[in-house]
Amino acid sequence: MAQHTQIALPLSLQSEGEPARIALGPANQRAAEALADPSPWPFGTAILTGPPRSGKSLLGRWFAQSGGVVIDGADDWDETELFHRWNRAQEQGEKLLLIADGEEWEITLPDLRSRLGAALHLQIGQPDDAMLADLIEIHASQRGLALGEGALTYLVPRITRSFAEIERVVAAIDRLSLERKTAPTMGIWRDALDAVQGPEQARLL
Repeated sequence: MAQHTQIALPLSLQSEGEPARIALGPANQRAAEALADPSPWPFGTAILTGPPRSGKSLLGRWFAQSGGVVIDGADDWDETELFHRWNRAQEQGEKLLLIADGEEWEITLPDLRSRLGAALHLQIGQPDDAMLADLIEIHASQRGLALGEGALTYLVPRITRSFAEIERVVAAIDRLSLERKTAPTMGIWRDALDAVQGPEQARLL
């Protein structure tokens, strides 16, 4: 199965419980390219959105490595405070990346809404098959888990195209393997999918 590019995070930017690598594919390639070169950002500001566990924070830490300013969870900030922080970034010539959950960020403060409306908007989409395979391997590697021969061929067509679901399935494989004291096989892969997504027969209905 074809593999996409991956970005390795420096040790200084890695957080406990998070992957040390970022899988790249059509879902996040545009975002990664924009973060690699923030020079054309309107007003030096970009907004990154996407589903839970889609690697937004990992991309933010990677961007911070180059000296950019990152506000993760910007949609939870007080809007007046965030407006002042945007103004300070303008005054100091900083490149400002705001990370928000979900696809839509409703801003009620008119001044902030107008400023951020002009920012570069980046959104992470759903992973394709090759990126999905990369993500499975990254989460397994993070756990020190050997998935077994043929695991990707079995899992990729059956797993839900959801970043959070991919992580949960790998965690379930790890848990079942430990509980049964055996290396993962098709039986464990199948049971992990059933535990996270429901029985396969029900998913096909």
